[in-house]
Amino acid sequence: MPDVWHYQMVAAVLFMIGIMGVLVRRNVIVMFMCIELMLNAANLSLIAFSRLWGNLDGQIFVFMVIIVAAVEVAVGLAIIIALVRNRDTVNIEESSLLKW
Repeated sequence: MPDVWHYQMVAAVLFMIGIMGVLVRRNVIVMFMCIELMLNAANLSLIAFSRLWGNLDGQIFVFMVIIVAAVEVAVGLAIIIALVRNRDTVNIEESSLLKW
């Protein structure tokens, strides 16, 4: 049976993959997916500690984080659609508003 240490290691690996994806990739859609991966890593950590301590507080907080993530996806996709319509690209470097 895996203990909290195993869950924390998986969460840390997921979080690092998400950070590397945000820092390395320049596609806005991939960056949003990596942010969601980081949120899921935090959720895994909260669930593991909630299970360790035997209360439901962490699980309730995870539910709230999932709701915020769903709202973030809706707003983020609306921004991406507007970006593609105006600039014809999803590359973050080509879509800077400060460029002429």
